[in-house]
Amino acid sequence: MTIPGFDIDAFVAATLAEDLGDVTNGGGDITSAAVIPADARFAGVMDSRDAITVAGLEIAEAFFRALDPDVTIERLVEDGARVAPGADLMHLTGNARALLTAERSALNTVQHLSGIATLTRTYVDAIAGTGATLLDTRKTIPGLRLLEKYATRMGGATNHRVGLWDAAMIKDNHVAVAGSVGEAVARAVRAGIARIIVEVDRIDQIEPALAAGATHLLLDNMDVATLRGAVTLIGGRVPTEASGGVRLDTIRAIAETGVTYISVGRLTQSAPAADVGLDFTAM
Repeated sequence: MTIPGFDIDAFVAATLAEDLGDVTNGGGDITSAAVIPADARFAGVMDSRDAITVAGLEIAEAFFRALDPDVTIERLVEDGARVAPGADLMHLTGNARALLTAERSALNTVQHLSGIATLTRTYVDAIAGTGATLLDTRKTIPGLRLLEKYATRMGGATNHRVGLWDAAMIKDNHVAVAGSVGEAVARAVRAGIARIIVEVDRIDQIEPALAAGATHLLLDNMDVATLRGAVTLIGGRVPTEASGGVRLDTIRAIAETGVTYISVGRLTQSAPAADVGLDFTAM
């Protein structure tokens, strides 16, 4: 699993600390400590109850290993795999207290990331063969952006901007303050920014944006006919991106206008969690 900038150890430690509370002052997994003998063993299987695209298994494994370094784990599929309902994802055997303490953190992560990957895959499948590329957005849960963008990659999307630092995106409020599309873009050019994405919601904004130095045009909330006309006008001079109000039932028609990219905020903003569980098996 490669997630540039993501510290898996810090994430695991912070997540477990949130769940365990102050272990020096009455915290910890009081249920497991009371009910499970310290030396009890647990064997279990993590499985999916639905058809999903998997994401987050390596992080789940890290939760279990953090509390039981000697746990035995057999990962049965890899992130990005598409599995059928009832598919086993992981077998694990180890200290019962430790594994049950880590269970919820591990499952929450796999459920959330697999939910994003699964929804993403449905959108990717919907535009297959059109030549358009699906992009995610910055509409992510604070603190989870790198993980959520990893999950969209596992679903087949391409990451858009990771943050405010890796490209300029000039939107309507920037234009309003700068005075015009052309002036906003010109200021970004003078600042030495290499990638300048400009949101346009009217056809008459296209030429001023291009003339000033835009390197990518985001065509915002345009209907299919308007999109097609905008793509024709731009004529391949810069990449084009359709954005705003894109739904699963409309995305293919949007892709068929010839846009380079389609960005969908709901991939990370509204994906339902996947139904993944951990069940005890006989030792």
